[in-house]
Amino acid sequence: MNKRFNKGIYLALALAALAVTGCKLPADAVQRTENKSVPGEYVKGTAQDTINTGKVKWKEFFKDQNLVALINTALTNNQELNITLQEIQISKNEIKARKGEYLPFVGLRGGAGFEKVGEYTRNGATEKNLEIVRGKENPEPLPDYMIGAYANWELDIWGKLRNAKKAAVNRYLSSVEGKNFMVTNLVAEIANSYYELLALDNQMELVKKNIELQTNALEIVKIQKESARVNELAVRRFQAQVLNTQSLQYDIQQKIVETENRINFLVGRFPQHVDRSSSNFTDLVPSQINSGIPSQLLENRPDIRQAEQDLAAAKLDIKVAKARFYPQVGISAGIGYQAFDPTYLIKPQSLLYSLAGDLAAPLINRNAIKAAYYTSNSKQVQAVYNYERTILNAYIEVANQVAKIDNSKKAFDLKSQQVDALNQSIDISNDLFMSARADYMEVLMTQRDALESKFDLIETKLQQLNATVNIYRSLGGGWE
Repeated sequence: MNKRFNKGIYLALALAALAVTGCKLPADAVQRTENKSVPGEYVKGTAQDTINTGKVKWKEFFKDQNLVALINTALTNNQELNITLQEIQISKNEIKARKGEYLPFVGLRGGAGFEKVGEYTRNGATEKNLEIVRGKENPEPLPDYMIGAYANWELDIWGKLRNAKKAAVNRYLSSVEGKNFMVTNLVAEIANSYYELLALDNQMELVKKNIELQTNALEIVKIQKESARVNELAVRRFQAQVLNTQSLQYDIQQKIVETENRINFLVGRFPQHVDRSSSNFTDLVPSQINSGIPSQLLENRPDIRQAEQDLAAAKLDIKVAKARFYPQVGISAGIGYQAFDPTYLIKPQSLLYSLAGDLAAPLINRNAIKAAYYTSNSKQVQAVYNYERTILNAYIEVANQVAKIDNSKKAFDLKSQQVDALNQSIDISNDLFMSARADYMEVLMTQRDALESKFDLIETKLQQLNATVNIYRSLGGGWE
């Protein structure tokens, strides 16, 4: 009895020493707290208003029904978006896997077999000498049949398994926010490409009108040459101007093809015509934008919320890594029947059961656990920097687009006045040329300047519309 008591004491002391040693943590673990502060305004001196365009649904923000139809199709067919949806499902399955780890594992087991052992072994001598069934010789080899249930359970005392499950939940939420951010970018990319297509259509229409006007001017110069009012040089310069303008339409046509196919790729379909209404492009009025206050970015931007979920997961990973230094407690149990003959399998004498507990902790050579712990801390610091960088990037994006909307509007107003002035100068130069009071080079230069200014006007309108789309995306709009 004393011997058993002493053995119990020694075992308890050994387990206690093991637990204390396992609980000792390494020092100098690096951690960092995130900074969520942002400036109070995007532009100094502007009035503060919490009305935010980023909360407007994209179907309400975009009024062009052709554009709305394209976005609708893309949200169903875009391959990259569908790949991301599968990533979300993978993250969801990871939650189930982590949740199952801290629940008991229960299973059924059955088996049959036989084994022939040597006669001069302990088991062999037992089989030869032990009379299992009175009056019958033991079968050789002795069969073995078993059926039963078993269970294993790791007690999650330190929260390692539960924290791993919570981290998996955060990564699932991060994948959802990643999908939302992809939707935001997809909506913006389709809208920008659509407006680019409208601009190219208007440039093409402008080129065709100029070809017609320049061709008529060329015919007039030819008539004037016949009447000796101009020489052959003037005819050739006008002809060169017509040919140059004609070549522009093929460059624009190639850009139209590429832009259509870019849209078709985003929509998830093979090349085809993109329905659109290109009339009066320069008369399009950009949607009204309310940028709200910078702190709303933390709530509206999916990429910021994604970085926040990644940071939360990284913090939980530290707890999981820390728990590996503590003792691991496990329980195993089993119950069933085992016999050498199937007819004896369900008899009470064949019943067997077991129950065992174990305690294990790292004692010597914990380098792998330490490395995992320090790695998780470094990843947490990385996640903090990534979170802060995402906030900074979001703020700068909005600030840039706020300035661009204002500047592009002013530029468009001035470009419109320039186009009006050059249109008038075309009429004046033509009249002066017809009355021999202006050189033909003045007419050519005026026509070229007018065409370039109209191209610039269309490009400025495109920049204005793109700025509206981009600030909508930067504010976190488009994913709801």
